[in-house]
Amino acid sequence: MSNPSAPHGPLLHTATPDDAGKRIDACLAEVFGGLSRSRVKTLIEDARLRRDGTLVTAPAEPARVGAVYVLDVPPPIAAWPQPQAIPFPILFEDKDIIVLDKPAGLVVHPAPGNLDGTLVNALLAHCGPGFTGIGAEKRPGIVHRLDKDTSGVMVVAKTQLANDVLTAAFAARDLDRAYRALCWGVPAAPMGEIEGAIGRDKRDRKRMAVVAAGGKYALTRYRVLRAWGTSVAMLECRLATGRTHQIRVHLAHAGHPVVGDPIYLRRIPAAARSLGAPAHGQLLDFPRQALHAARLGFAHPRTGAALNFETPIPPDMEALIAALDKKPGGAR
Repeated sequence: MSNPSAPHGPLLHTATPDDAGKRIDACLAEVFGGLSRSRVKTLIEDARLRRDGTLVTAPAEPARVGAVYVLDVPPPIAAWPQPQAIPFPILFEDKDIIVLDKPAGLVVHPAPGNLDGTLVNALLAHCGPGFTGIGAEKRPGIVHRLDKDTSGVMVVAKTQLANDVLTAAFAARDLDRAYRALCWGVPAAPMGEIEGAIGRDKRDRKRMAVVAAGGKYALTRYRVLRAWGTSVAMLECRLATGRTHQIRVHLAHAGHPVVGDPIYLRRIPAAARSLGAPAHGQLLDFPRQALHAARLGFAHPRTGAALNFETPIPPDMEALIAALDKKPGGAR
């Protein structure tokens, strides 16, 4: 439950001798009443604290006497998301679950920057008042998620039984999930694994990265489905673990970033040089990561029956494939 009286906005504090030696998250939680240490710690990890204008990324950093700290605290989110009549494609529905094909651009649950217009708002309108008690308070029924600009199959729980069973299945990876990704370049091996712990990028706390220490173990398995020369490949990716942005981070780390990725593709890839028109322009201008959750299979949480769902690549990604197929030589 959010606290409407909690402080928000830019909060300033000049560290005093009494603050010396204290963890900065504990110090600021003590100074700014209404914010817990864990809340301040999260804000620091989200790159919302500056000391004398310099970004602070370590919640355990000792307070520096005389330094001016500015903590950017976003306004509190409403305790309960509100129902909104937003259409979404339903693949299957019964009393326990909804399986849908999430379109790119739809945020799954409310968060700072996207307080409404989300899938949760749409589900509340579709399912009615009883849906609010399923699972987490601000994200009822959400047992897994896709990034805003990733399209594809999702399952949502409509009962507490379904929520508990599906949450356990996702935690145990006891299901079948496959993604399609258009990436720059072609991996040397037609099948393989990308392994590397994922944590916050120390240079940019809003990004994830493969890190040498402090991250969480992650493993992605891939298979090359198609390739257009050495420029672009269509991969099938499967997750052995489920970390934030895992496929995007691992492919970028391996030198094959996802086409259109706004976070992990930061320069024009060398592989683009061999592309002619119209593919060159369309791929470089693609406005989102070309990533689609194509398949989801799991046991029904009540009956145990095997359920399998597949969705086609969406039209915007199909347009990229069509442009690539017009390239001299086409796909192999």
